[in-house]
Amino acid sequence: MQNLDAFKELLDSPKKVAITTHHKPDADALGSSLGLAAFLKKKGHEVSVITPTDYPVFLHWMKGHKEVIIYNQQNEANSHKIISEAEVIFCLDFSSLHRINELGEKVRQSSAVKVLIDHHLEPEDFADFTKWSTKAAATTELLYELIVEMGEENYIDKDIAECLYAGIMTDTGSFRHPNTTKNVHRITAALMEKGADVSKVSRLIYDTSSLEKLKLIGYALSEKLVVLKEYNTAYITISAEELSRFNSKTGDTEGLVNYGLSIEGIVFAVVIIDRKDIIKMSFRSVGDFSVNEFAKKHFGGGGHKNAAGGKSNLSLPDTIKRFEELLLQYKEKLNPHIKKPYTSNVES
Repeated sequence: MQNLDAFKELLDSPKKVAITTHHKPDADALGSSLGLAAFLKKKGHEVSVITPTDYPVFLHWMKGHKEVIIYNQQNEANSHKIISEAEVIFCLDFSSLHRINELGEKVRQSSAVKVLIDHHLEPEDFADFTKWSTKAAATTELLYELIVEMGEENYIDKDIAECLYAGIMTDTGSFRHPNTTKNVHRITAALMEKGADVSKVSRLIYDTSSLEKLKLIGYALSEKLVVLKEYNTAYITISAEELSRFNSKTGDTEGLVNYGLSIEGIVFAVVIIDRKDIIKMSFRSVGDFSVNEFAKKHFGGGGHKNAAGGKSNLSLPDTIKRFEELLLQYKEKLNPHIKKPYTSNVES
């Protein structure tokens, strides 16, 4: 981080601090938020964590979860009050303020000092202090580095370490993907030395599925998976009625897109979900095909080169039709000769 001394001076005296992260927080988003919150509370700050939406039940084990304020009609006034009174606002795991929905303009208008910690492409220029790198596997990786740069690693305890580990583990696909660097392993080892129970964290995140979630995944793979071999593409669509039929909860479709990408020869995988008010899309790729560019150009989204999200205001059938029509112009890029490494598992 540039101006590290000024940043340290900012946090040397107690402040009112707000922390927020992106829509539908994943383990990296919530792990960095709660890890940072616990760290700052140890330093004597008054800290509030606000998420734009709810998040999966399999993240409820994180220390501090019960104090998270979910931005909804019930908590709207309190959330606005916290943002308006904050002296420092941390924005974690997102690069543009539109990723926090209605909270974005409140943060933009706030007179608070703003701090961005993130690893997504093309960050918006709104922060006073920035810790940003697309080379980082996860925002939790960057947060750990920042705490070490400040010389305050001693504040990291077992609970903080497990929050940070969760973000690194999930955003590297359990250390399978190319973003699993030597630095990732060094930090993981350091977090284990701080007491992180890596087996417990893995079990809580990956092995706590509901029966309804497993049935939804089975249905999606057996009935809704479409493979377009001429484009080396696979996609899954889920309607609002199907979500309701399987009593789907937040997080139940997380990672579903990776099943398509696991098919031999597939270089582009998509999940298209009707959320009633909007069609949400998750894009994954391998090799040189940039889903960030695809999502940004055609579906108002973005993220990472090989993992991105998007949206559509069309109906589900019309969105599917448009997506299939777009593939024709990308046929040469979606060629069968791309070497297939593992890719990022982050949710966008």
